[in-house]
Amino acid sequence: MPLTSTRISPDWPCQVKTPGSYDWERSAAKWLRELIPARYASYPALIRHPVLLARHAQLQVQQEVRVARTALQTARAELPMLGLPESVIEHTIKLYAAEVMQLQHIARSVRAVSEALAGRGSGR
Repeated sequence: MPLTSTRISPDWPCQVKTPGSYDWERSAAKWLRELIPARYASYPALIRHPVLLARHAQLQVQQEVRVARTALQTARAELPMLGLPESVIEHTIKLYAAEVMQLQHIARSVRAVSEALAGRGSGR
């Protein structure tokens, strides 16, 4: 299959080849499997159907975003009750804020790959 000159989203993961290029779906599936718990990555339906794998990865990342947001939103109220020093609490809040941003980026990347796998776009 020839390489394409398709313009892809800035959120397109560097680990995934450009849609339409040789073996791009395999690279997409490999990247998506890294985003889900290992026990799911070996399920035959997810292995055989990359679009199903992408759907599951989207759900997984959405859940992780919710968890990180909850951790961030409750940190200031709950962490002092654990007896943690203020410096640790502040560091943890920054960690959660950074994680939310990273997960949102991953969610956009998964969405771009999912759309390309489903044939609804070129990853834009």
